[in-house]
Amino acid sequence: MNGLETVVRAIDGFNDAIGRTVMWLTLGTVLVCFAVVTLRYVFSIGYTWMGEIYVWQHAVVFLVGAGYTMRHGGHVRVDVFYGKFSPRRKAMVDIFGTMVFLFPWLFVVAYLSRDFVLGSWAIREPSFQANGLQGLFLLKTCIWIFCGVVALQGIAMIARSLLVIGGREHWLAESSH
Repeated sequence: MNGLETVVRAIDGFNDAIGRTVMWLTLGTVLVCFAVVTLRYVFSIGYTWMGEIYVWQHAVVFLVGAGYTMRHGGHVRVDVFYGKFSPRRKAMVDIFGTMVFLFPWLFVVAYLSRDFVLGSWAIREPSFQANGLQGLFLLKTCIWIFCGVVALQGIAMIARSLLVIGGREHWLAESSH
């Protein structure tokens, strides 16, 4: 079981580090948005690239920070019965949900975005807007990063659930820290 504990701690630590890093883009989003509004409505100055920066920052926070959010139980969960389940039953539901719903959905997202992302990289796609940001292909790559960090957290969820089923129920409580 020590191997499972190591896997859980490594993935949780990885997604925590990513989450703590991209959270700063939230502040950047607010500051850039404030600057855009101030420049536009006070000084009648507008820069397309500035308007795109805060939209792109916002997208990166949601896509790249999704594993962190999942790790801390921040995603929507339909909890009609789950909250009343024993830790062992919760662990079984988590394994089932991850294997049957999460992983196939991530595969579909990654697969269906393949041409979208690779095509963008092939032409080093810039913004569609005149004077917009270069590197739209980098933003589109965040779709795959999203799939990766959420899949990793799904692996951690399964490993944590196996620990709970194996009698280490405190691991279920640790999933929301």
